[in-house]
Amino acid sequence: MSGLHDLPTAAWPSFDLAPLPYMRLSKKTKKFIRHQSDLYVKMKRNWQKPRGINRVRRRFRDQILMPNIGYGSNKKTQHVLPGGFRKFLVHNAKELQVLLLCTKSYCAEIAHSVSSKNRKDIRVTNPSARLSSEENE
Repeated sequence: MSGLHDLPTAAWPSFDLAPLPYMRLSKKTKKFIRHQSDLYVKMKRNWQKPRGINRVRRRFRDQILMPNIGYGSNKKTQHVLPGGFRKFLVHNAKELQVLLLCTKSYCAEIAHSVSSKNRKDIRVTNPSARLSSEENE
C-alpha cells in the first residue's frame, strides 16, 4: 500500500499557500420587503420594522427575514465597484491631480453639480455622463 505518506517529505508535491482573492463581483444587496405588503395595497413594500405580536418580529420559521448586521458587506470590498475601483468625486480639473498618485485603486466620477462647460475640461472614464451632443448654431 504505497501512498502519499510513504514518500519522503522532499518528494511531496509543493502547494503554494496564498489567500484567495476576494470576489468583487459577488456582492449583492438583499431587498427586504415589509411584512404583509403582498396582501394589502395600502401597505408599501418599503421595509418597516414589525412591532407587536408578529411572526416576523418573533423570527418564526419560513417568514420574511429581518435586516441585521450580518447582511453587511465585506470591509475589504466595501464601496468597491465591479471593476475593482473605488469612486472619487471630482468637482473641477484640479481635483484630478489628487488621483494621479493612486490610479490603480480609484476612479474619477464627475459630480452632479458640475456644468457642461466644465465637464469638457475634466477627462475621466465616463466623459459623456450628463453631457448631450446638441450644439447651438
